Amino acid sequence: MAVFMFSTKEPNKVLESRLDVLAGKVTREESRQTDLLRKTYTETDRNSLIQAFMPRMISIEKIFEQANCNIPPSTLISISIMLGLSGIGIPMAAGLPFYVAFVSLPLMVLPWVWLYQKRSARLQKFSEQFPEALELLARALRSGQSLAAGLQVIGQEMLEPIGVEFGKAYERQKLGMPVEETLKEMCNRVPSLDLKFFATSVAIQKQTGGDLAEILDKIGYIVRERFKILGQVAALTGEGRMSGTVLLALPVALFIYLRISNPEYIEPLWTTEIGRKMLAGLVVGQILGAISIRQIVNIKV
Repeated sequence: MAVFMFSTKEPNKVLESRLDVLAGKVTREESRQTDLLRKTYTETDRNSLIQAFMPRMISIEKIFEQANCNIPPSTLISISIMLGLSGIGIPMAAGLPFYVAFVSLPLMVLPWVWLYQKRSARLQKFSEQFPEALELLARALRSGQSLAAGLQVIGQEMLEPIGVEFGKAYERQKLGMPVEETLKEMCNRVPSLDLKFFATSVAIQKQTGGDLAEILDKIGYIVRERFKILGQVAALTGEGRMSGTVLLALPVALFIYLRISNPEYIEPLWTTEIGRKMLAGLVVGQILGAISIRQIVNIKV
């Protein structure tokens, strides 16, 4: 209905503008300006309507950039589709039961699991390197170098990923972009709360002044203390994570054992209607249990 209203209203306005020109009410130049403004507002309304109903999602390109993945997104999507088709086609061609093909469907997710693990590992390594980078930058500032030169030192002296990211920031600054903008751009590439603190501190220091080296020392101290707390939390929640792993693996291991040792006992799960419902409930319960256990043991600091 909304699209119909937009599409029917615009031609009528154009026709009215042309009639006004013929009647001498407005000049042709004024009519063109009015049409241009009307078109701009109409497109803005349409974009606002679309954005209101579209969910906010991280773009695939940004995920690939954060993971530093050299594989094109189209290639990874093709691999995912091929794995899914293979997981369905091979069991069906071999004459295996349908549930084998159903179990093989998660093969489609494996490339994306690998991508997210690569992204998480890179972001984790960036966070671990960040206090050392702040300390190096503070020493460079105390020795009389500028902030841009400090970014260059981090890019040259430190390893990937933090060396690469600060190197990109230095190159953009050298091309004329303000340091605050380069750090803001780096925050978009690397979703790190510590990096946002650093970028905000630099922006405030540029406006109000102060000892930036001392500020960086304090930020580095806070980041190190947070990592200590995270280590303590990981030690305290280790038993819970192990219990969750055992509880989630136990039904799967029991299913495989019964399937091998006594197939007739477990066949009603996929040969009867109530058995298929129970099997579906088992899968849903496993997923909900995994999410619940993860929320319990995943404490944010």
